[in-house]
Amino acid sequence: MRLTNHVIPGFRFTFGITFFYLSLILLLPLAAFLLYSSGMGIEKFWGVVTDVRVFHAYEVSFATSLAAALVNAMFGLVLAWVLVRYDFPGKRVLDGLIDLPFALPTAVAGIALTTLYAENGWLGQFFYAAGIPSAFSWLGITIALIFVGIPFVARSVQPVLRDLDPSLEEAATMFGASPWQTFCRVIFPELVSPLLTGFALAFARGIGEYGSVVFIAGNLPYETEIAPLLIMAKLEQFDYQAAAAIAIVMMALSFAILLILNGYQRLRMHRQGV
Repeated sequence: MRLTNHVIPGFRFTFGITFFYLSLILLLPLAAFLLYSSGMGIEKFWGVVTDVRVFHAYEVSFATSLAAALVNAMFGLVLAWVLVRYDFPGKRVLDGLIDLPFALPTAVAGIALTTLYAENGWLGQFFYAAGIPSAFSWLGITIALIFVGIPFVARSVQPVLRDLDPSLEEAATMFGASPWQTFCRVIFPELVSPLLTGFALAFARGIGEYGSVVFIAGNLPYETEIAPLLIMAKLEQFDYQAAAAIAIVMMALSFAILLILNGYQRLRMHRQGV
C-alpha cells in the first residue's frame, strides 16, 4: 500500500488556490511598488530614499517601533502570566480588553491617546509637570505603538504558557529549585519562541502604523514625522513613484529584520533538536 504525504486531499487544487490568493493579496501589491518606482531611475530613487527628511522619518518609525516592541515583550509576558496563572475578579473582562486595539479604529485610538497625554490631559499633565513632554514627541509615538502592539505579544505567549506541562515545574521544585530558578530554567526557555513571534508582530505593526500615531506624533519634520505620513503626503501630491520608493525601503528593512528574527528562531529550535 502506497502512503502519501498529502494531508489535505486535492493538494494541487488547494495549492493553486493558495498561490492565487497570495498573488492577489501580497505579490501584486509588491509588484505595483516595483512598477511605480522602476521609472525613476537609480539616481532619482536613491535621492528620494536618502533625503534627510525621509531618513529622519525612517529613524523615528523604526526606533519608536523597536522601543514599543521591547516594552510589549516584557509587559506582554507579565500580562499573559497573570491571566493564565491567577484567578481574580474581572479576569474575563481584562482578557477581553487585550483585543481592544484590534477592534478600535486606529484614528479613534489616536485621538483618545492624544487627549490623554496632551499637556492638559489626564495623564499628560503629570508627564509635563515632571518636564517630560508626552504628546507630540517620540515618547507619545512609542505610547501609541505600545497600545496597538500589546495584543500580539500577550496572545502569542498565552496558549504556550497555558499548555506547559506542570510536572516539569513540580520536578524542578522537588530537586530544590527556587521559584525564580524554575522560571528561568524551565518555563522561560519554552516561552522564548512565542515571545519572539509576538515581538516581531508588534514591531512590524508599529513600523506601518499610521492612524493611531499621526495625531499624537505632532508630525514635525526632522523631529516627530513618521515614514507612513511621508508616504501619505507623497500620495496626496500624486507623486506615486516617490511614495513607492519610500515604501520599498521600509518593506525591505522590515523584511530583513523579520528574516533575522525568524532565522534566530530556526537556529535555536535546531540546537534544541526540534
